[in-house]
Amino acid sequence: MHIRAKKSLGQNFLIDREVLEKIVSTVEIANKEILEIGPGSGNLTSYILKNNPKKVFVVEKDDELSLVLKEKFTNQIEIINEDVLKVSENEISEQKLVVFGNLPYNISTEILSKWIINIHKEFWFESLVLMFQKEVADRIVAGSNNSKYGRLSILTNWKLNVKKIIDIKPQSFSPRPKIDSSLLLFTPKENSFELKDAKNLEMITRVFFSQRRKMLKKPFNQIFNNAKEVASKFNIDLNLRPQNLEPEIYFKLTKEYEDLKR
Repeated sequence: MHIRAKKSLGQNFLIDREVLEKIVSTVEIANKEILEIGPGSGNLTSYILKNNPKKVFVVEKDDELSLVLKEKFTNQIEIINEDVLKVSENEISEQKLVVFGNLPYNISTEILSKWIINIHKEFWFESLVLMFQKEVADRIVAGSNNSKYGRLSILTNWKLNVKKIIDIKPQSFSPRPKIDSSLLLFTPKENSFELKDAKNLEMITRVFFSQRRKMLKKPFNQIFNNAKEVASKFNIDLNLRPQNLEPEIYFKLTKEYEDLKR
């Protein structure tokens, strides 16, 4: 049965055998519970199953593809026919999951942000092996003093270690996207900076990076009544720009904001 990719769902099916093998060799799969996001026609699913996982869950929004997957894999996988943004991922299993995802590029940053914000005391996953548009992946892995560094880099850095595995060319997909892709591996940080609410970190980084070319003085004055005092406490030069501050400084500023709000 020929499956036509739906542009509205951001579908591009991965067909390159070498890349598929590289993805499944990134982490240990044997005897693990696996969650795959957006399996499409099941190309990566087949490679996952060859590696003897304990159980495989797949989240597929497309009704037609869900039926194809059910027919193709019968009782080998558990299909969650739902929009990934509406799935309560921490309720899928009592085990920590190994997650694979060729994420729909139109909602990839939204998915990653949702997962990070929903991490509370315990991580629901052991690792995330995710594919992004290369331009987005470069933003996620960027460090400070880099033009690509921003909200996404800081939010990721708060809870996760991230490493780029490979860049993937358009010809590895069908239909071919117009852009390159990148595969990233995320693993939980053992110790992360404690904040009351991740939404405060989101808000602070949004205020700073919505005016990334401006000096820090402006966003500081927007957030803190005692801007000079806070800057002095953390030894911050207000003539610098948002991209010059390390992620840790943003975590400390968020904590300061939370403490002052009490």
